[in-house]
Amino acid sequence: MSMTKKIKMILVERDMTIKDLSDKLGYEGSYLYNKLSRDRMSEEELKKIADALNCDYDGIFTLRDSGKQI
Repeated sequence: MSMTKKIKMILVERDMTIKDLSDKLGYEGSYLYNKLSRDRMSEEELKKIADALNCDYDGIFTLRDSGKQI
């Protein structure tokens, strides 16, 4: 699942719009809409989004065969 889909799911849970999130992050204009449409966000941006949505973001890799997290 893409990060954009995950963020949109959380927005529904929080009863927020993309505009609400954008305002909370202090982004101007369509910056967040553009980032979400391309599904290209840096680790730092994802952490800021998580914080604004009152969530934890853990950027980790989990090996499917062993379950080991890196």
